[in-house]
Amino acid sequence: MQRANMERPLQIAIGILLVALGYVAADSLRERVVDVNDTAPNFTISTDSGRTVGRSNFGGKLLVVNFWATWCPPCIEEMPSLDQFQRRFAGAGVVVVGISVDRSDRAYREFLQKAGVSFLTARDPEGRISADYGTFKYPESYVIDQRGKVVQKIIGPTNWTDEKMLSFIQSLL
Repeated sequence: MQRANMERPLQIAIGILLVALGYVAADSLRERVVDVNDTAPNFTISTDSGRTVGRSNFGGKLLVVNFWATWCPPCIEEMPSLDQFQRRFAGAGVVVVGISVDRSDRAYREFLQKAGVSFLTARDPEGRISADYGTFKYPESYVIDQRGKVVQKIIGPTNWTDEKMLSFIQSLL
């Protein structure tokens, strides 16, 4: 009789533990996706110019992080307007960092040489930084304000010289 009385609470406890374990496992498998109003994940990466940059070392400036790749046609289409955007706002407190997920260093370097990109660029072949942001479609860009908050997330190519974009950025300065 006493054994039967102990089995039921034990079964309930095991059931609760299994549900909790399932929740923990499912939560750990879910990728984090950074969205507007989230604090942007910090990162550190060495640019091609040898400068070590990260989200946290642009105090007082607006940061645009653009994830791209040479094998991505929309990324390539977007580059000229992003470069013009950087040139326009360089003196106004806006910094653009292009982070390539190219595995091939050669393809990456050849593209940059041909394109003549003026903004900071770096290569993250393992995609660790883009994974921290939950980026899986390229190009994907994040406009991060001076406090480290994402104020705009752009999935896909955009025209960075469009008047609406320029006005939006100007309103953040």
